[in-house]
Amino acid sequence: MSLKYAYFPGCSQVSSAEEYGLSTEAVCESLGIELVELDDWNCCGASSAHMTDEFLSAALPGRNLAIARETGLDLLTVCAACYSRLTMSNAKIKSDDALRERIERAVGADPRFEGKVRHLLDVIVNDVGIPQIKKFVKNDLSSIKAVPYYGCLLVRPREVCFCDSAENPTELDLLISALGLEVRQWSYKTDCCGGSLSLSRNDIVQRLVNRIFERAVEAGADLIVTACPMCLANLEMRQKPGKLRFEQVFTVPVLYFTELIGLAMGLDGWEKWLGAHLIDPFPVLKKIEALS
Repeated sequence: MSLKYAYFPGCSQVSSAEEYGLSTEAVCESLGIELVELDDWNCCGASSAHMTDEFLSAALPGRNLAIARETGLDLLTVCAACYSRLTMSNAKIKSDDALRERIERAVGADPRFEGKVRHLLDVIVNDVGIPQIKKFVKNDLSSIKAVPYYGCLLVRPREVCFCDSAENPTELDLLISALGLEVRQWSYKTDCCGGSLSLSRNDIVQRLVNRIFERAVEAGADLIVTACPMCLANLEMRQKPGKLRFEQVFTVPVLYFTELIGLAMGLDGWEKWLGAHLIDPFPVLKKIEALS
């Protein structure tokens, strides 16, 4: 099986979520996953375009699909929002000839992508495989308890997403367990954090985020693991009802799954990645003997 993919980094992974992008590249290199970055890629439009202009919501990712078409490879991304926009646009283009023709005129290329849009979590769990991942683990993380947080966009709509369930997916659970952590069960793994309402309905976002943290603490979690930059930003910035501040009311860190893999594998760079977070993860990591 070839582990070579066209790679769409997305805006967050080269800016506000740089630690996600860096940890992704390090993990993929260590696992033998070759990433071929799309030439001249553009923003996928999440979330402003798909909330304001239906055509742009398909055309922006459609241009990236047209570029990926030329590579002859499956297209891989790590951002849950990018994954959602690319998969949704791909499905619309294949089912709507009029839309496809309009996008082709706008971008000057055929957007009918013939490969598959993949998320890195899908590739690691289903292509690399859980047994193989376990072989790469060097650090004992068994003292850490974690809850998996999928959010909305990895699991919905079910027709285009890779997860095995929209309500109780297991892929991230299996990966966290394979890395040696204790996976705590909770019923909020696919609840919305309100990321798309960050500017328009801050009051709703604050309530949603606060509830997620409360339930994570109730589950006994030391940290939350996610695959979405928007979810992570929301969870780190809004931690108290009625407030919008960088005040650490909760002390539950939120990490990208790639950072956790890198930590378990003992890859260089993990201290830099984890040092970028607003909720300091290092007090939790003191439980890990190899890092203390």
